[in-house]
Amino acid sequence: MSFFISDAYAQAGAGQGGGLLSLLPLVVIFVIFYFLLIRPQQKRAKQHKEMVQAIKKGDDVVTNGGLLGKIVDTDDNFVTVDIAKGVEVKVQRHAIAQMMPKGTSKTD
Repeated sequence: MSFFISDAYAQAGAGQGGGLLSLLPLVVIFVIFYFLLIRPQQKRAKQHKEMVQAIKKGDDVVTNGGLLGKIVDTDDNFVTVDIAKGVEVKVQRHAIAQMMPKGTSKTD
């Protein structure tokens, strides 16, 4: 029966450093992902949180929906944005995408 199944012989063992070297590419990829993707995203999130906390009445802002307006009233969770004469929209604070320079929104 040995002509159907060939005998398996053990090969000489590889060096012990092979396990550590096989993890090195995975570690390098994680470090690259951290510095190119994770860290910049955390930095942007921190800047956005600080911007949202600093919003005050009279600031010109753009919402995530693209509405440009002036802050009329602020609350803990919501802000009221004047987007045209007599048109005010209440949005969540975190829906503010960015602050614009003063005078950008000419609603008067």
